[in-house]
Amino acid sequence: MSSKPELKGRAARLARLFPTGTARAARMPFVLLVVLLLGGGLIGLLVLNSALSEGAFKLDDLQRETKSLTDEEQALQRDIDAYSAPEALQRRARELGMVPGGDPAFLDRDGTVKGVPSAAPGVWQSAAHLPLVLAPEAMPNGPAPTPGR
Repeated sequence: MSSKPELKGRAARLARLFPTGTARAARMPFVLLVVLLLGGGLIGLLVLNSALSEGAFKLDDLQRETKSLTDEEQALQRDIDAYSAPEALQRRARELGMVPGGDPAFLDRDGTVKGVPSAAPGVWQSAAHLPLVLAPEAMPNGPAPTPGR
């Protein structure tokens, strides 16, 4: 007789499912593969988590920068609104020496004039109030001589 007792029934079927002693060496590559897959998965999760954290920090920085730029835009818009208010425009025009215009005249397509033009009230024609930049033909002494002629 053999040294192993013979199994019957369900025990025999279960014994056939388990490998014999010579198959133990084949388990080592499988165990190694499972360990490598688990280790690779953990490292992959670590890299993914780090990338997500970095993205969250960038998002936070961009949101902070967006808020700062929005605040700056609103401040600039308030300045524009203050400068473009009618009272501010009128005050700055007076500081520059501008006066309200007179009655305008309009030209039709056929060349006829509609309306009666008038000069603006308070317009001075003295030399002290001439514009800073004049065309040569508007100079009080005529055009300046060109050098070399």
